[in-house]
Amino acid sequence: MTFTEKLDRYAELAVKVGINIQPGQYLWISAALGTETFVRKVVKQAYEAGAGNVHVQWHDEGITRLHYEAAPEEAFHNYPHWLVQAHDDLVDKKGAILQIESEDPDLLKGIPSERITAFAKAKGEALDSFYGAIETDEISWSILAVPSQKWADKVFSDIEESLRIEKLWETIFQTVRIDSHDAVKEWRDHIDRLEKRAQALTNKNFASLHYKGPGTDITVQLPEDHIWLTGSSKNKNGHAFIANLPTEEVYTVPHRLGVNGVVSNTKPLAYQGNIIDGFSLTFKEGEIVSIKAETGQELLEKIVGMDDGSCYLGEVALVPNESPISDSGILFFNTLFDENASNHFAIGSCYPTCVKGGSEMNDLEREVHGLNDSVVHEDFMIGSAKMDIDGVHQDGTIEPVFRKGNWAF
Repeated sequence: MTFTEKLDRYAELAVKVGINIQPGQYLWISAALGTETFVRKVVKQAYEAGAGNVHVQWHDEGITRLHYEAAPEEAFHNYPHWLVQAHDDLVDKKGAILQIESEDPDLLKGIPSERITAFAKAKGEALDSFYGAIETDEISWSILAVPSQKWADKVFSDIEESLRIEKLWETIFQTVRIDSHDAVKEWRDHIDRLEKRAQALTNKNFASLHYKGPGTDITVQLPEDHIWLTGSSKNKNGHAFIANLPTEEVYTVPHRLGVNGVVSNTKPLAYQGNIIDGFSLTFKEGEIVSIKAETGQELLEKIVGMDDGSCYLGEVALVPNESPISDSGILFFNTLFDENASNHFAIGSCYPTCVKGGSEMNDLEREVHGLNDSVVHEDFMIGSAKMDIDGVHQDGTIEPVFRKGNWAF
């Protein structure tokens, strides 16, 4: 296939598999400048599939950087009300949102961490209702990526500069299975395989998981009636969508107060244009009680301290070390890809869909069930070829889940 043909397939995949747009449905696309060619193809595909209206919200990295450098302090503690109304209107109309990532991993390097986390908190609090709709699959949503020069420079700094974007494009096409004869069918088959794995884990009904690896020895309690899920979900109208392209994970929710031990990252965490790396977190009765980081400690401390729930876990996800993105050996400095190459945890908010009836529970019922709530949901990678995971059954018997980074059953 030519590059243009692959780009067309990628746009088709975004619309038909990622969002799975329905006739008359509204679509909101969030994208950075530099992605115009691809976004236009997505818009065309969406209208051809019957979308009622497509709105594109453009972002400029230079303006984003200027905002963090020059805006007055109050700008980082308030989020525009008109943007809140726009998000809420999308939910009311049962629309869909597609996020196209293309950001420089070092975009906000050197910006005071107080500004970064203050604005993240203000945005999270203002959009609480919208993020609640995302977490409970009330609407369809999907995230995918398009290369930028600065991102390609970061990932492929060891090759000639003129070849870097092309190399990143080809790598992304491979991770989202564009090269297959029928990418849409291949994705449906892939999701079917993941769902069988998730169902097998749900049926095992483990009481907890015990992780052991270099710098990691941690036990994670799983709540009663937990469910293992994949990147494929169904919205409230019963229409399937895939939240992440690519996706290789199966995931569930931990019990908020049932995490004990130490965990260390195995890949850098790219957060709001900054890199956090070489860190370990110590948990006691669910709470992070100690943080050590070689790079980005102050920022990590502020993320963990953002609100009452940001110092607890909200997600546990399993990804075998022998998987397409991991096998590539590429460090993407982008969580969308790196989390799908590695077992990972997320601090902060959970997905209530990971518990039977969780979407219908009120806040108090979720808290009683051990589910965590926060404006934060930040994945970090902990897997490696040296990681073992045991599942502890309700009667205390132990069953291997991972051995040397891969499935043991």
